[in-house]
Amino acid sequence: MVDESLRKKDKRYYEGFFKRLLNGLVVLLLKFISVLPFWAIYGIADFFYLVVRHIIGYRKKVILDNLRHAFPEKNEQEITKIMNRYYHHFCDFSLETIKLHGMSEKQMDTRLKITGLEGIRKYAEAGRSIMLLGFHYNNWEWCSSIQTKATHRLLMIVNPIRGNLALEKFIEHSRSKWGGKSVPVHKSARTAIEYMRRSEPAVLWLAADQTPAANSPFWTNFLNREAPFFTGPEKIAIKTKQPIFFLHLKKLKRGHYEAVFSQLFEDPSKVESKDILLTYIRKMEEVIRETPEYYLWSHRRWKHTRPEGIELTV
Repeated sequence: MVDESLRKKDKRYYEGFFKRLLNGLVVLLLKFISVLPFWAIYGIADFFYLVVRHIIGYRKKVILDNLRHAFPEKNEQEITKIMNRYYHHFCDFSLETIKLHGMSEKQMDTRLKITGLEGIRKYAEAGRSIMLLGFHYNNWEWCSSIQTKATHRLLMIVNPIRGNLALEKFIEHSRSKWGGKSVPVHKSARTAIEYMRRSEPAVLWLAADQTPAANSPFWTNFLNREAPFFTGPEKIAIKTKQPIFFLHLKKLKRGHYEAVFSQLFEDPSKVESKDILLTYIRKMEEVIRETPEYYLWSHRRWKHTRPEGIELTV
């Protein structure tokens, strides 16, 4: 959660009485939904799909534009098919994220398979921290439960929610109840270095596909369009010499996933800095092209235009 000092200084975090009351009532509803059985959860998701796809058409133009650029070789019928599958998955993901608040470890064990964790455990045994690069694909929120099986401390880098303290607490509980620690994005580097100095093995988990400001110094082609990326992951990795792993979350069937860990770099300080992000980005593209309906297509990922003077990294 965001520091109270920042909440008081930044007006974007302000909630009036009626807004706070409404936000609290909505969260009470979410808590009720979170204890419903899965058959009810997916019944709500199916109704949600009819509303957001056929009545509201939630961000339909954004989704279609993103898909058409990402897959220029596909015809409109194929693009529409991916879009419809995306809407179904988006609705499932939304309800699964709510359900996370009320899920038990036993329920999670039956729904999230973990592969490749032994490759990470050896670093914990040696007292070394690692960096884990994930992205907004499938149900990344459920991966906070990996802490129950990991020997590292899971540091989840998050963006605080502005103007809705009740929702922020609801999500924070869902993520941290498994034992991991939520870290505001502006404290990510400092926190990683602190754990390293204390010789406490930690996993710095970053969803590194988020959109930075247009003046980011790192721009490259991502799914056939120019896009900026945060340079924080490569800077932290090089400074700390932490091994870098990639998290691929596969959807096995509705409500069942497999988290697969694979190593990208043993010592990132021994490679060109640009190759850290480029390797990660190309790995993302490979996963997305295989099953595109599970990526977050409703996000305006390509909203910026590369400024003059910033070269494209290849």
